[in-house]
Amino acid sequence: MSTFWVVLSGMLTGAVGPGVSVLYAVYGELITERAGRINLGMEGCMLMGACFGFIATVETGSATAGVLAGMAAGGGLAAVHGYMVVYRDTNQLATGLALTLFGGGITAYAGRGYVDSIINGLNPIAVPLLADIPVIGDALFRQDILAYLAYGLGPLIWAVLRYTRWGLSLRAVGESMSVAYAAGRNPQMIQLAAIMLGGALAGLGGAQLSVAFTHTWSEGMTVGRGFIAVGLVIFALWSPMRAMVGAFLFGGAIGLQLQLQAVGAPVSPFILDMFPYVITIAVLVIWTGPAARSMPEGLKSVLRSG
Repeated sequence: MSTFWVVLSGMLTGAVGPGVSVLYAVYGELITERAGRINLGMEGCMLMGACFGFIATVETGSATAGVLAGMAAGGGLAAVHGYMVVYRDTNQLATGLALTLFGGGITAYAGRGYVDSIINGLNPIAVPLLADIPVIGDALFRQDILAYLAYGLGPLIWAVLRYTRWGLSLRAVGESMSVAYAAGRNPQMIQLAAIMLGGALAGLGGAQLSVAFTHTWSEGMTVGRGFIAVGLVIFALWSPMRAMVGAFLFGGAIGLQLQLQAVGAPVSPFILDMFPYVITIAVLVIWTGPAARSMPEGLKSVLRSG
């Protein structure tokens, strides 16, 4: 195999691991925003999931327990955000940022005794035949179980939002709370449930990062992935299927960064570290017009009010 194909295969493989953790957070924020709310605390939810998922795995010896603990930790932090913004009418942007700082602080404290510990966690599972496909086989079909779950979760969320009663109610609340009230729905409960589910998915993304991808914990290991997830929801135009493209685009930028470092590209490592985030910002700038037209009406009022 030529050097080009080796580099491309390595880049694709590097895209999926980091991309999956972001993808779960994107799914979570998408559900939250579809309900007409925004949670800038996704970074904190991911950190909670990564930290407490890792701790639970170490203490119980079960990666499954770690994943569930990560989801519970992320959902619990999001529940605080949901209560504050839905029932206390606090500023959503400020509350979300405050929870990110809280999540960063509590995980730094709780995880201080587990820094650089190594666990077995969840290991890659090769799909027979598909894993042997040149270039894309290793990237897509030699992954951990959470990656395969993420592949199917996008279509499932799309179907739930489009065809189920709960999904239609959630979209109705996101467009107009008064219409939802008139239809006999309870907008506050629906929004709180959406925010908590979104936080649980972000926690799952954090747990995937520590329990399945890196098999270790370090302070602040999400390095802004939660904020990237909020931006990628805009790129995805609030569509779960496009969200997969956005998350793996970000993951691909990380993979390309790693490949450039591996081949000794004459570029400052600081520039390479910035590369995935610069790519994401550039895409968002280009995508501003379509995003404004597709934004749920309830979310527009949130952003106008700050």
